[in-house]
Amino acid sequence: MVRRRRRSVLLLLLALTVLSPLALYTDRLSVALSPTQARDFPGEIANQGRVVKANKLNALSLETASSLKEPVGVVLRETSAESGSQELPLKKAGEHKNRVLSEVRVTADGTGSGDEELIEQVTRREGQDGTSDEQDKTTGSQRQSSSETILEVVPLDGGSNPFKMLPWRTLAEESILETIPKQTSAKILVENSQAEGADGKSKSTVLPDTRIRNIKDQLIKAKVYLGLGAIRANSQYLRDLRQRVREVQKVLGDASKDSDLPKNANEKVKALEQMLIKGKQMQDDCSVVVKKLRAMLHSAEEQLHAHKKQTVFLTQLAAKTLPKGLHCLPLRLTNEYFSLDPARQQFPNQERLSDPNLHHYALFSDNILATAVVVNSTVLNAKHPSAHVFHIVTDRLNYAPMRMWFLSNPPGKATIEVQNIEEFTWLNDSYSPVLKQLGSQSMIDYYFRADRANSDSNLKYRNPKYLSILNHLRFYLPEIYPNLDKMVFLDDDIVVKKDLSGLWAIDMKGKVNGAVETCGESFHRFDRYLNFSNPVIGKNFDPHACGWAFGMNVFDLAEWRRQNITQIYHSWQELNQDRLLWKLGTLPPGLITFWNKTFPLNRSWHVLGLGYNPHVSSRDIERAAVIHYNGNMKPWLEIGLPKYRTYWSKYLDYDQPFLRECNINP
Repeated sequence: MVRRRRRSVLLLLLALTVLSPLALYTDRLSVALSPTQARDFPGEIANQGRVVKANKLNALSLETASSLKEPVGVVLRETSAESGSQELPLKKAGEHKNRVLSEVRVTADGTGSGDEELIEQVTRREGQDGTSDEQDKTTGSQRQSSSETILEVVPLDGGSNPFKMLPWRTLAEESILETIPKQTSAKILVENSQAEGADGKSKSTVLPDTRIRNIKDQLIKAKVYLGLGAIRANSQYLRDLRQRVREVQKVLGDASKDSDLPKNANEKVKALEQMLIKGKQMQDDCSVVVKKLRAMLHSAEEQLHAHKKQTVFLTQLAAKTLPKGLHCLPLRLTNEYFSLDPARQQFPNQERLSDPNLHHYALFSDNILATAVVVNSTVLNAKHPSAHVFHIVTDRLNYAPMRMWFLSNPPGKATIEVQNIEEFTWLNDSYSPVLKQLGSQSMIDYYFRADRANSDSNLKYRNPKYLSILNHLRFYLPEIYPNLDKMVFLDDDIVVKKDLSGLWAIDMKGKVNGAVETCGESFHRFDRYLNFSNPVIGKNFDPHACGWAFGMNVFDLAEWRRQNITQIYHSWQELNQDRLLWKLGTLPPGLITFWNKTFPLNRSWHVLGLGYNPHVSSRDIERAAVIHYNGNMKPWLEIGLPKYRTYWSKYLDYDQPFLRECNINP
C-alpha cells in the first residue's frame, strides 16, 4: 500500500515537471505575439533551430509574461544594423490597435514618410513615394553592406522603443533564402495588413496578381536551388524538383491575374513549396547561394542590356521601314496618273495660289497618306474651307502619285498645289550650304557607314530623312513663295482638330516665327540640342533657353525677308560644316536661326508627344487645335500607339479603291 502511494506521488511530480514548462511557454508565446504576428511567422519559429544555435537563443534573458505590455499600434520593420531606430508617430495614440508585419524601406538619412495615413503609406509606399527609385538604390546598397538584420519594434504613439529583438538570422541566410525572391514581386511586402476606412470599418487591399507574383518568386527560388552543388548531387531530388518546376510553369502559362489561374494551381504550387523546404534542409552553405544569386543577377543585367539595345535597333528599323501598303499605294497611283489625259492632270482654282488674302499652308512630304490626313483634317475642321490653300512639295518619285491622290480625292472647296522639288532649279549646291553638305561623301559616311571610324554610333542618325532636302526646305519659304506674306507650316505627322484661321489674326509683334514653346520638360532646353562646349555656341546662346517645336508654325514671310533670315541660316550651316555645333536635324539650326525672333503661341494650338509618350493628357488632346505624332511611333506604322491612332485614321476613307487594292486598313 505504501509503495503504491509512493508510486502515485512520483508519477504526479513527473507530470508536473513535464506539463508546467509547456504551460508557461504557451502563455509567454501568446502574450508576445498577437494573432496577426502569429500568422506572419508560420514557419520562422519552427525553423529557428536549423539556423540559429541553441546557445544564442538561451543567451537572451527571459522576462515574465506580466512585464510585457501591449504597445499601442506597432509596426515591425527591418532596418540595417548600422541605422538607428526610427519612430513613425500617429496623430492619436491608440488609433490603430493591430500590429502589421512589413518590410519598410527607409531613405538614406533614415527618415520615414509623413504621419498622414501612415499605415496605408507603409503598405503601399511603392506607388506613392515620388523618390522611391533613389531611395531603393540607397537602401539596397545599405543592405548589401550590412552584415546582419535587426527586427525593431517601433511604437506608433511617439514613445521610446519598448524592446528590440536580436538578430534572428544573418543577412546571407535570411535575406538570400527568403527575402530576395520575394522582393522580385514587390518592394514592400505586407501580409494581412488592414487600414481603417472613413466609415470606421477595416478594409484590406489585395492586388489582382498577388498569387502570380508569389508563384514567380517560387520559380526563381527553384532555379537557384537547381544550380547548387548540394542539390545537384542528389539526382532523385533534382529530377523531382525539375518536374515540379515544369508543372508550375505549365499552370502559370500566360496568366496575368489570379483569376486566370486554373483550379489545380494551389496543389501544384504547394508541391513545389514542399520540394523547396526539403531542398533548404539539404543546403547549409549560404555562401554558395549568395554566389549563385550574384551570378544570376549579373547574367540578368547582361541580358537586359542586350535586349535594350535590340529594342532600340528594332524600333529605329520599324520607324524607317515602309509598310507594304504604303509601298503599293504610290505604284498604283502612278500607273493611274499616267493613264490620264494631260487636261485631267491639272488642279482647279490655280488663281488662288498667290492670293495673299487667303490662308496658305506649306507642307513638304513624300508620304501620301500622311499628307492626305493633314489636308483632310484641316479642311473638315475649317469654318470656311474655300479660304484655305495647300502648297505641297514632294520628291520626284512621289510627284505623280501625290497629284493623282488629290485629283481622285479632292479636298472639298480648298485649293491644292503639288510641286516637284526638282523644279526648284535655284536650289543648288552653289546657293545652299546644307544641300552641298547633304550630298557630300563625308556626310554619307558619317551617318550611314557604321564600319568607318568617324561614323556616329547613334542609331537615330541612320534615318534617311536627315539627308533629305525636303526636311530642310522649311528654311526657304520666302524663296519658294515670293508673293505671300504669311504662311502656316505643317509637318506631315500632325492632325488638325480645330479651325486654324485664328493663326492669321495673331499679332506676332515683329517676330518671324510663331511656335509653341516646349520648355515644360528639361530636355527641351537649348543645351539638349546644341554643343555648348564649343565657344561659338557658348558665347551666343543661353543653355537654359526655352526650346520650341516645329510641326505647326506661323511664319511672317515679309519680316523674314526684311531681317534676311535665310542668310543667317546659311552662315550657321557653314560654321557647322564639320558637325561640331550640332549633329543632325532641323530643330537645332532652327533654334539658332530664329533666336530672339520667335513669338510664343498658346500651348493649346499645338500638343506634342503622341508618337512616343503614352501618357499625354486626354484633356490637352481635346483642347488642342493640332496634335503632333512626333517620335518613332507614327500612326501609320504598326508600332504606333493604338490609343492615339483613331485621331489619325478617322480622316481616311478606307473604302477608297486604292486603299482597298493595297490592303491598307485602319
